[in-house]
Amino acid sequence: MKILIVYGTSEGQTRKIARFMEEVLQGGEHKVVIADATQDPPSPDRFAAVMIGASVHMQKYQSSVTDYVMRHLDSLNKKHTAFFSVSMAIASSIEEEHEDIKKMTSDFLARTGWTPDEVRHFAGALRYTQYDYFKKLIMRMIAKKEGGSTDTSRDHEYTDWDNVKSFVLNFCTESVASSTG
Repeated sequence: MKILIVYGTSEGQTRKIARFMEEVLQGGEHKVVIADATQDPPSPDRFAAVMIGASVHMQKYQSSVTDYVMRHLDSLNKKHTAFFSVSMAIASSIEEEHEDIKKMTSDFLARTGWTPDEVRHFAGALRYTQYDYFKKLIMRMIAKKEGGSTDTSRDHEYTDWDNVKSFVLNFCTESVASSTG
């Protein structure tokens, strides 16, 4: 089966997740194309299934992902599709943070008109070593409030890779079933 994965990323974790998805799917002998939303990704028309991912920064997803969805809305709504959201809010122990990110995702989907078959939220990473001084302070304050690591001497990854793999394999199984049923 031909599968397209389009992603938007700000610090690289969504790209890392998309690449992991690609590896999982290619291990199942699927034809996978992966594309950064900022680099003119292919139309979904040539693919049996499409997964689109974006990360949350400053309470919104990358505009390149929104633009891609809007440009290909009719095609996306006719295919087996999934949206995966990457944010640190999912790693938080504060339930309100989880509800906020779910509402933001619902608002994004309502605003674009896209109705993916599946939506999944994955925790991201704190890239302290890549942040400038002020962003490092802000992210450390947020991490402290939400129970994350405040050790700014290294990066901290919160993505649950088993959850990502399970999601991808289930999505693929459902895609095959929807194309034959």
